[in-house]
Amino acid sequence: MMENTIIVYGTTWCGDCIRVRRFFDHNNIRYHWVDIDQDKRGEEFVFSTNHGMRSVPTIVFGDGSILVEPSEVELKQLKIKIGQI
Repeated sequence: MMENTIIVYGTTWCGDCIRVRRFFDHNNIRYHWVDIDQDKRGEEFVFSTNHGMRSVPTIVFGDGSILVEPSEVELKQLKIKIGQI
């Protein structure tokens, strides 16, 4: 995985997933979307990462850090962090 790659695992019907995708799109933050309803490997990754919970969105960054179900504050902090890269 490249250092600046962001992968968002989620579902099309999840309100938080829609909010995160809108935030990323609005702020021109590039990401790869994985719909875990359609991608079983993605779903398995979410389960294993979140201790058996299907918690989405699960966001994985190129440095290996993970953010799950981020709040608005966390997204704003993320925007600042990405702007500094």
